[in-house]
Amino acid sequence: MTNATQLRTPVPRDSRADICRGLALWMIMVNHTPGNAAGDWTLRNFALADATEAFVLLAGYAAAFAYAGKADRQGWLPAAASVAQRVGKLYVAHIFLLVVFAAQVGFSAAALDRAAFLDELALDPFAEQPYRALLEALLLRFQPHFLDILPLYIVILALFIPALLLRARPWLLLGLSVALWVGVRATGYNLPRWEEGTWFFNPLAWQLLFFIGLMLGQSVRDAPTVGLPPRSPWLTTAALLVLGASLAAMLGYTHFYSHLPYWAAEWLSRVDKQSLHPWRLASILALAYLIGHFVARDGALVRSRLARPFQRMGQHSLPVFCVGILLSFLARLAIEAWDGWEVQVVVNTACFMALLGVAVVSEWSRSVERAPRPTPPSPLPAGAEKA
Repeated sequence: MTNATQLRTPVPRDSRADICRGLALWMIMVNHTPGNAAGDWTLRNFALADATEAFVLLAGYAAAFAYAGKADRQGWLPAAASVAQRVGKLYVAHIFLLVVFAAQVGFSAAALDRAAFLDELALDPFAEQPYRALLEALLLRFQPHFLDILPLYIVILALFIPALLLRARPWLLLGLSVALWVGVRATGYNLPRWEEGTWFFNPLAWQLLFFIGLMLGQSVRDAPTVGLPPRSPWLTTAALLVLGASLAAMLGYTHFYSHLPYWAAEWLSRVDKQSLHPWRLASILALAYLIGHFVARDGALVRSRLARPFQRMGQHSLPVFCVGILLSFLARLAIEAWDGWEVQVVVNTACFMALLGVAVVSEWSRSVERAPRPTPPSPLPAGAEKA
């Protein structure tokens, strides 16, 4: 089979990516729930990276199959139209989620006499200037807490449309992406938010992680790419050292911060998430290297029953993410109302089953849409009725 033929043949989904994305979605829901004990066991407590880095990297990985593959088979214009359609779907989902989340938090704040909810989640403008807040939300300039990941994804996908033209020149594409990341970090430039401040996730910096994920996906498709470095003892040791140093830094930050030397505490405080600090980038890439080389694509771990629910959630990331945001606030209310480990277990189990249920329903809905429609019977020839 020629390379050109390979590029025009759809490649099956990588179950490892779906499983990791499902895990990331679960961690995002848990991390957005204050007081959730399960949050102590998510990635952010063991590395200088968290589920958001994993989500963006895997979004780029999936884009290689969904859009770069389509561009190779059908051309740039149909692929660009598909990306634009996805951007529109994400935009509608973001606005719908923002309205529902604002209503959920606003009603709870009024019913429980907890006006602090609005201030804590940056929803005050809806109470003070509702029409202006709605307009700024439509412009993506008003982003309450927890609702800043979809705008990040929307802008990155918009950048991906022209970048598709460079898919056959991977070094140039990656070089431009790195240059933009370096420039943003050097100048501090970021997109402005309404009233004051800038975006919590700077898409002009985070795009680098997306395009690295794209390169990894292109390597699986045997397309022109800057692929994952080959497996070697030296690189494996380096990846383990990066993650070990990352773990030590997080343990020091969370448990021994007051005892750290001044220089160490100062350095840790500068490992920013907003513009994707190099150490956060190194941590998630080290983890990707180890998973890519030491977790078989069709191995027993990937095919296990434990991985199957996360795989299902990862295959339907948008509805699972949106419902997870709404569930995180409900989980918070439950944990604050009833203390105890039993509540923690019930809340986390219920949320997990709810997210899995969303994924199952989404899969059923997709299968119904793709099912072939029955062919209507051909009309009888003239005069056949009389015969």
